[in-house]
Formats: sequence, C-alpha cells, structure tokens
Amino acid sequence: MTLALSMGLFSFLTQEIAIDLGTANTLIIWNDKVVVDEPSIVAKDIQSGKIVAIGRKAQQMHGKTHKLIETIRPLKDGVIADFNSAEQMIRGMIKMINSGNTLFKPTLRMVICIPSGITEVEKRAVRDSAEHAGAKEVYLIHEPMAAAIGIGIDVEEPTGNMIIDIGGGTSEIAVIALGGIVSDKSIRIAGDDFTNDIEEYMRRQHNILIGERTAEQIKIEAGAAIPVLEDPPPPFAVRGRDLLSGIPKEILITHDEVAVALDKTIAKIEEAILSALASTPPELSADIYKTGIYLAGGGSMLRGLNLRIQEKTKLPVHVADNPLRAVALGTSIALKNIGRYQFLIKD
Repeated sequence: MTLALSMGLFSFLTQEIAIDLGTANTLIIWNDKVVVDEPSIVAKDIQSGKIVAIGRKAQQMHGKTHKLIETIRPLKDGVIADFNSAEQMIRGMIKMINSGNTLFKPTLRMVICIPSGITEVEKRAVRDSAEHAGAKEVYLIHEPMAAAIGIGIDVEEPTGNMIIDIGGGTSEIAVIALGGIVSDKSIRIAGDDFTNDIEEYMRRQHNILIGERTAEQIKIEAGAAIPVLEDPPPPFAVRGRDLLSGIPKEILITHDEVAVALDKTIAKIEEAILSALASTPPELSADIYKTGIYLAGGGSMLRGLNLRIQEKTKLPVHVADNPLRAVALGTSIALKNIGRYQFLIKD
C-alpha cells in the first residue's frame, strides 16, 4: 500500500513529456496525447526583450510586424540558432500543457529528438535549453530512430530499414538495424528550401514578390515533386507585390510550375539517398530491397515525392500514415520505454 502510494505520488510529481523540437513546428506529447502542435516561432519586443507571442500567434505576426516587434525562428537547419529565444519558446510551450495541477510544480523528464548529424556543441545547446526551461532529466533521441519507432518498425530486430525524415531544416536519411543507426546522411536541405525555391521562382518567373508565409501556403496547397499527378490540386491564387509597378496583384499558380521550382532541391535529396544506399552494408541492402524506404516528416507530404524517389531508386517507397507526427510519436514511445532503449542519449 505504501509502495503504491509513493509510486502514485512520484508519478504525480514527475511530468514526462516528449518533444519533437523542429525547425518549422514543435510538438509535445504528454500522457500519450499531442498537447502542443505549434509553429517554432516567437515574437519579441525589441525594446524590453520580452516575448509577446509564441507559436501560432507569433506566426500570424510573421512578415507583418512594425519596427518594435521582431519574429524569430529559434531553430535553423534542425539546430538551435538563438539560445535565449529557444529556451523561452520551450518554456512557453510547456506552459500550454494543461496538467490541471496548480499547487505543485512537477519535475520534468523530457525526451527530445535531434538530427543525426548534430555536433556535440549543438547537442549541448538543446540539453541546456531544456534544463533552463525546467527539465530535471533530459534524454535525446536521433530523429530517424524516433521516426522509425513512430512508423511502427521494430528497430531492435536484426533487419535493415531505411528511414528518410524530411523536416523543415534537415533531411535525415538513415539505415537502422539492431537498435542502432548503421549508416546515415544528414543534409541541411529540406522543407525550408522548398519554400525559398517557391519565393525565388515567383520573383524570377512572374515578377511578383511574396513572403515566406505565402510561399509556405503555395507549397501546401499546390506543391508537387512531379509535373504529372493522378489527382492534381486545383490552381492556387497567389497575391503579392508586382516588382515592376509596386502594386499588389493576384496570379494563379499550378502544381506543375511548383514541381519545376522544386526540381533542383529534390535532386539534391535524391543524391543524398543514393549516397546513403551506396554506403549500406550488403546484408542490410538485401533487407532494404525487400522492405523498401519509409518516408516521414512534413516534407514527405509533397505530392508525388514518393513516386519520384521510387523512380530514382527502383525501390518501394512507403509514406508514414501520419508523417507530421511520426517523429513525435516515436519520441513518446521511447520516453515510456527509457529502460529498454539503450540508444537514448543521457549524458
């Protein structure tokens, strides 16, 4: 009875949260539920240095602020670029969790996912930000491993699986077997580059200046990796500033134009995939021929991307059921099995 009571008290005082700290979006899972799903952005008052908005509210201000407020994306290329803003963002997002406990401030245990190509200095920045935001215990997990667990792959089996996680700042390509990453390639080319390509294409091809948010919208509504699709999206109306007259105007853009705009960036991701396949041990290559390639992350939702990679590699390509949340779900499962998964980084 006493043991059960103390265990209950311990779980009451310890809050376990899994964080997918992404360049574009941050997800927090608590009690097996996604309790926070917000853009990784903060708005700051320049004079006082105070954070005025976090997440979706800050994103609504992005590109529309006056000179006294700036919007900051604390993560760049999958790693922390602005330490203070990252800490404030994590702290603010943890506050969004409605634990229903106002009397006690629980001890936080966190599992945070990180890119596989991260340096020791960048790793330390993630850990320090989490500790400053109130975490007493911090575990780190590599994104491809978290994605594999989230997809439902048994990562501890002696079978090779190739995972490609295309996020906002990085594309993580890894071959996983026996609970470890056998070969990996982490490139800083991903969703943000798609957005930049669209901005550049609109300026060069249509003489229209658009912002980052509009380019992101085009990517979601009319984005494609190949010009010919079975079920193409309708043309998307884009509003921006005419570079010649300076007057706002509207034009329609089609998915095949977006495919042309993104072609070179997607080709770089394909090169990285081929490079990772070339460095895979032969026995695992045999497994991948059978199991195929698994895609996760927001970038994998680009229409026709799986077909393009399939054409390039001649391997079956599977898109995760919930690509945006696969990494967060895998991080949450790892959190519940801290004792079992030896690949979690504690120190």
